Amino acid sequence: MHKTLRTRRIALVATAATASLLLSACGGGSASGSDVTAFTLTINDDNHIVQQELTALGKGSCASQNKALPLKIQTLPIGNVDQKVQLLAGQNALPVQFAAGGTPQLTKTLDKAGQVLDLEKTLKDLGVWNDIQPAAVKTVENLYGKFNVMPYQFNIEGIWYNKKLFADQGIAVPTTYDQLVAAAAKLKGAGVTAFSADGKDGWPLTRLVSGYIYRELGPDALKAVADGKAKLTDPAYVKAAQAIADLGKAGYFGKGVGSIDYDTASQQFLTGKAAMYYMGSWALGDFNDPAKNKIGADNVGFMPFPTVAGGKGSADQIPANVGLPVAVSAKSYDAKVGDWLSCITKNYGAASLKDQGTVSGFKPSGDTGTLPPLTQTVQDTITRTTTSTLWFEALFTTKATETSQTNAASLVTGNISAKDFMQKIQADLDNG
Repeated sequence: MHKTLRTRRIALVATAATASLLLSACGGGSASGSDVTAFTLTINDDNHIVQQELTALGKGSCASQNKALPLKIQTLPIGNVDQKVQLLAGQNALPVQFAAGGTPQLTKTLDKAGQVLDLEKTLKDLGVWNDIQPAAVKTVENLYGKFNVMPYQFNIEGIWYNKKLFADQGIAVPTTYDQLVAAAAKLKGAGVTAFSADGKDGWPLTRLVSGYIYRELGPDALKAVADGKAKLTDPAYVKAAQAIADLGKAGYFGKGVGSIDYDTASQQFLTGKAAMYYMGSWALGDFNDPAKNKIGADNVGFMPFPTVAGGKGSADQIPANVGLPVAVSAKSYDAKVGDWLSCITKNYGAASLKDQGTVSGFKPSGDTGTLPPLTQTVQDTITRTTTSTLWFEALFTTKATETSQTNAASLVTGNISAKDFMQKIQADLDNG
């Protein structure tokens, strides 16, 4: 799944001109739901899990729905998703389901044009709303302002740690940021790299910045920036960047963090060369793979980003994302589409866990098979979570996202100050 998340950054953004075109084009008539002859889905070609699971449901739990309205899937490269969706929307030819835009703006624009189905209202009318995980609802609302995408993927993020390395150094699992820093110092003193991180791509480092921000200022801190009610250059936000810069200054990321890529960072952790690894639950595939995980799945623990002294946030507010989610065409909706959505909502959660070993935003009602302990840990954490937060760049512009991630390594190596780091990003946000 990390490939999907990383390559989202190259997706096109709906510009003001595009938005205007979409809004005007979508004002005309379109085929009504009664004209729909297939349960069509246009999705990025690397999203194999969703394709496979919907196909399996069409042959199993949702066979009657599939007979009434056959599932038909079209795939395309992730970099072409936004362009294709814009084109189809302008032609009033959106499929029943379609991969949402690489940034929330495209889906918001389509929603304003009446093209996106209000899934909260629809699923409530269908009597299946309670089959959605509350944490997934909150994450979608944080991104789109309302619940209007199907959460086929749902990932939580936090710090994975090596239980043996912690035990060898007598380190209890940190629950406060001060304890986390103290643990890092102890590990470094024992010759162990405290944190493995992909500094080349940058986003695993900026995830730490937002983790601190949310614990210091609460779960709406970055929405306040997006809404213009706060700036990244405000002292409390700069303080968060400084906290992560201080980790780098102390040497807790080891040597050459700026040249370490995703696969290398993962390997460092899974071969026992680093004690902690901030990452999303999409990494479960590697953790549960004995060929890749040399320290053993039983030796991997999970902890949320710890609390900050005096902060407004709490550790049960878990960072989460829904990958590249799927929206539903409002103009294609009819009773047969509703039957499909109802069946998916009731069955996808358990089926995805059993068949793919992957967690979704649907409650796993039914047979999930025997889950690996780490997967069960993630599922249990999601079930307990009622408030989720986003990642650092979730509500940024494309330019601000690029600036953030390309300067992240420089932040932790001391080549740019925390103040300048935040100023660069804020300047891009101010310039739209």
